[in-house]
Amino acid sequence: MSEDVRPIVIKRIKKTAGGHHGGAWKIAYADFVTAMMAFFLLMWLLGSTAQGDLKGIADFFQNPMRVSQGGGSGAGDSSSILQGGGRDLTRSSGQVKRGENEVRDKKSSLKDANAEELRKAFEEKERMTLGELKKNIEKLIESNPALRQFKSQLLIDITSEGLRIQIVDEQNRPMFDLSSAELKPYTRTILREIGQALNAVRNKVSLSGHTDAAQFGGGERGFSNWELSTNRANAARRELVAGGMDETKVLRVVGLSSTVLFDKNDPLNAINRRISIVVLNKRTEEAFLQEDGKEGVEVGGGGIEGGGLVPPASTAVAR
Repeated sequence: MSEDVRPIVIKRIKKTAGGHHGGAWKIAYADFVTAMMAFFLLMWLLGSTAQGDLKGIADFFQNPMRVSQGGGSGAGDSSSILQGGGRDLTRSSGQVKRGENEVRDKKSSLKDANAEELRKAFEEKERMTLGELKKNIEKLIESNPALRQFKSQLLIDITSEGLRIQIVDEQNRPMFDLSSAELKPYTRTILREIGQALNAVRNKVSLSGHTDAAQFGGGERGFSNWELSTNRANAARRELVAGGMDETKVLRVVGLSSTVLFDKNDPLNAINRRISIVVLNKRTEEAFLQEDGKEGVEVGGGGIEGGGLVPPASTAVAR
């Protein structure tokens, strides 16, 4: 080989694209974004965590052994008595958590069931109280010579409204003077003895006056059986109060004329002329207090006066 022939040397220069202006900054930026996401996620979790759970987490990191030795199930033990605070940030407006409606319905049903049990227990106790009053009045009639002779005219029973005491006329022994609201002396004695006995209970009292079907002189355009029955009921109220009954116990006084007959087969029978005293149970008392004056109150079934409507135009309510 001749010395004048030189070898051909090819010099390849490898260039690094970008240099200090290359893509390394992207990695750092990605790390920064990741760190920020983690930071905001932590803030969100702390904001939506209840105070009791936060305290549990803090206790765990301060002294993990104490939490485990204390029998806790970990940070934020759900058995903590501390109540969480703040608004639940996981809930959007209008959303309801799964099962929340069921829990609410269950609580409502339990509350209704408890109220129904309390109501039944109260009504049972009230029936027993009225039953005791019935026995006491019956004993009073038996032990009092002034009342024993009128035993056949005193009818006592318990209806759906409460304890009912009826004083009825007999053919030869009426309670009032003929076509009058003037009480016979023995009727005053009966009412005064009963009035004193009624103070043994706190229940309100309703009085109603009844006549037979014989038309009063003057007819419907004048003084009629409606006015007569109302006046007699008020006369009975005054004697009960005179006998010692608290006048605030009277809830209402009504005159029913001959609309509610004792003996439906014989409208002129003397027994249809009577005074009815009802020691009201709580349910009936509330029903009377809710009257709006537009409709009659349906009287509970059972007993002589059951199932009727009290016509509001014919009643005189004690005030």
